[in-house]
Amino acid sequence: MKLKIALLAGDGIGPEVIAQAVKVSDAIAKKFNHEITWTPALTGACAIDAVGEPYPDETHEICMAADAVLFGAIGHPRFDNDPKATVRPEQGLLKMRKKLGLFANIRPTFTFPSLIDNSPLKRERIEGTDLIILRELTGGIYFGARGRLDDGNTAFDTCTYTRTEVQRLAKLGFEMAMARDKRLCCVDKANVLETSRLWRETVQDMEKDFPEVKVSYEFVDAVAMRLVQWPNTYDVLITENLFGDILTDEASVISGSMGLMPSASIGVHTSLFEPIHGSYPQAAGKDIANPLATVLSAAMMFEDAFGLKEEAALIRAVVNKSLDEGIVTEDLAGKNKAYKTSEVGDWLAKNV
Repeated sequence: MKLKIALLAGDGIGPEVIAQAVKVSDAIAKKFNHEITWTPALTGACAIDAVGEPYPDETHEICMAADAVLFGAIGHPRFDNDPKATVRPEQGLLKMRKKLGLFANIRPTFTFPSLIDNSPLKRERIEGTDLIILRELTGGIYFGARGRLDDGNTAFDTCTYTRTEVQRLAKLGFEMAMARDKRLCCVDKANVLETSRLWRETVQDMEKDFPEVKVSYEFVDAVAMRLVQWPNTYDVLITENLFGDILTDEASVISGSMGLMPSASIGVHTSLFEPIHGSYPQAAGKDIANPLATVLSAAMMFEDAFGLKEEAALIRAVVNKSLDEGIVTEDLAGKNKAYKTSEVGDWLAKNV
């Protein structure tokens, strides 16, 4: 199969972890007789430095022409520390999601048997955890009207949702639940927010179309608590943009490291696959960042974008083998030998 993949390394550790995912993907292509065409493109702080725009038109055209996008990370401290900056790397991510129509972020959370004691949570609380949080990506407070009043002393951000936006995400959630354990949780704040009431009534109206799915409705603060108490009681969770942003980062610690969790963003045009972690600028250029989340994101890409389940399964098996044998970076090594980012990538590619 011929695979056209846009390669957006981004900022910070993005280029380093993306390079390892490319090594592994190329090894998979060689083993299974696929032909990958990688097309690099700029996004984030590096794009601002080059062309003054965090998601240039040329990058968008490359993404639209590709079968999938493999993405690293966005962000740089010089923008984080400047509240008056008018152009920010993160604007590129929001623009990319909007222009590509990436309305759903799929964030799995699961445990690795060999690393279960790395989690800050007790083993008995997290064993068996295998959940998916489905976050709406193109609506809500991140895209609503915002501004300043009263000579800049009053600020406002507006959260807006349409029924159609809720329906398309909820439909995906119901379908995922049907393919899994047939349990769906709608996460909202319907006791306070009008947008959450729209979410809840829309999902309630859709229950009749998926009678086999057991649906629960929980307030976001309760879910935030239960995720660290009994995460293994959840299967598929659906929620709006801001709540999803917070809950997915909270859930990421269950596995023991943010460097382990992959994600996918799907929608109208080209799907995008990325690790859940940020650009981690403190580690950039040091060859110490954990590449496994990016490699597992490539596995999601092979399966979800191309339907290549055997290839994806092999990548996951090799990642599990690296964890079992201690071929890991410093964040997971503990008192054992820590391997460099590039060494882990080389080992994974060789074992494919």
